Amino acid sequence: MEYFLRAFVNGAMWSNAALQTAQFVGKGLYLSRKLREWSKAYIEDRENLPLSKSSREWSNSRIEDEDLKEELRIHLQSLGKYVTASALVKYLAKPDVQLRYNLSRTISLRTAERWMKTCGFRWTTAQNGQYVDGHEREDVVDYRQNRFLPAWYALDSKTRKWSTIDTTQLDKEQTTTGRHTVVWFHDESTFYAHDRRKKRWVHKDEKSTPQPKGQGLSLMVADFVSADYGWLRSRDGMQSARILFRAGKARDGYFSNDEIIRHAEKAMTILEKDYPDDDHVFIFDNATTHLKRADDAISARQMPKGCKDWGVNAPVRDAQGNPIRVDGKLKMQKVRIADGFHNGAPQEFYWPEGHEKAGLFKGMASILTERGFDVSKLKAQCKNFECAAGTTDCCCRRILYCQPDFANIESLLETTCKARGVQVIFLPKFHCELNFIEQCWGFAKRLYRGYPMSMKDSDLEQNVEKALDAVPLASMRRFAIRSSRFMDAYHKGLNGSRAAWAAKKYRGHRVLPSSILAELDAAKII
Repeated sequence: MEYFLRAFVNGAMWSNAALQTAQFVGKGLYLSRKLREWSKAYIEDRENLPLSKSSREWSNSRIEDEDLKEELRIHLQSLGKYVTASALVKYLAKPDVQLRYNLSRTISLRTAERWMKTCGFRWTTAQNGQYVDGHEREDVVDYRQNRFLPAWYALDSKTRKWSTIDTTQLDKEQTTTGRHTVVWFHDESTFYAHDRRKKRWVHKDEKSTPQPKGQGLSLMVADFVSADYGWLRSRDGMQSARILFRAGKARDGYFSNDEIIRHAEKAMTILEKDYPDDDHVFIFDNATTHLKRADDAISARQMPKGCKDWGVNAPVRDAQGNPIRVDGKLKMQKVRIADGFHNGAPQEFYWPEGHEKAGLFKGMASILTERGFDVSKLKAQCKNFECAAGTTDCCCRRILYCQPDFANIESLLETTCKARGVQVIFLPKFHCELNFIEQCWGFAKRLYRGYPMSMKDSDLEQNVEKALDAVPLASMRRFAIRSSRFMDAYHKGLNGSRAAWAAKKYRGHRVLPSSILAELDAAKII
């Protein structure tokens, strides 16, 4: 505009000066007309200057209206999880909205996509957080607070504490003498042959290529990891506790409790040989496969009330202890359950030789009578075994469930490991954040997805091994420190959502400050 006015003052005609100025900047009649319009307005009012492009106000977008942006943001959030840019187009087409913000028409879909970003939305893959289904269930919280955490903190003082700043060094206050307890976390994870990165830089001329259908061959990995030594292997690296398992009916079968027991025994053999100066503890998921009891373990679940020929079904095993299958199905047999234990003495559950009912199961009524209970007026069990909350003597089955020898039965895994001097602790259900091996799997899979795809079983195995071995020990220790923050959060009484918030805020810390509850209240984290 200044150039135009100088041209006019120097003798050019008003219209010619405006057109010459517009052409000088590569524009035409429209800018010529606007220059004349702006200049007249400026001559009449020296404060009336057009806005400058350099200040980004030349063409202010309507989305920069804070009231409009906030209303759109609230509207999008009210639509739920899966919102679209077209929702903005439809919303701004409403007459009342257009009247409120002086709009003559709605926006285009392309503009709506830009406005979505301004409202704080991004087109991306949503990140997964910790499990919430069952995480704060009453029985799960009870186990976490009253069984798992006390068992963990009974070991905590004996474990090595690695520095949060330099994970190659122990904490300054950490003692380096005497025996330490090494905690080994166990888990299984499955890798798929066709699992590869979805996002990458693609050249504009790249053509689409045929892709294999489905996930392809699978390979399950079971392993142990500790913050002290990383993956469990011998000192010379020649032996590893890692198991590669090709799950499937036509392959290696399925990873049952028998495989879990063999895996634990393999790990303990390495520990006894190469790590005899440490005490060792195994941490397992609270999975049914891990919690399996002996085939003849006592259980009141199916016990009859009266005397009869009764036993439990158990698989027939060969000389090596492996279950026998016929046509792909387990061959079963009926066996007696083990005897109980009451008041410091064993109690037989089957009538002995010489009794008129020798060999028959006594029944719940006789077992409880021998223990001093009067069950003459009690049913075998309440309807559907749904007893009233807090009752312990409403039916025969409930009474037996509460007896110490019925309630405190070790799993096969615990019995096997205890026999070799290794303690077993089970994690609470739905608490994957407490098992740092989960992050080790994630690290390895990120690397694995970058390797070339292959249809061969041998290549799948090679890629999996390569990815797992590439997880740095320093990263493992950082993952373990993160799990420790969650444990400290639960120990301080935080629930799942509060623990997640606190663990993220105090990233890099092993424990949370004593002021954490006040901070949570101030942040209004429920």
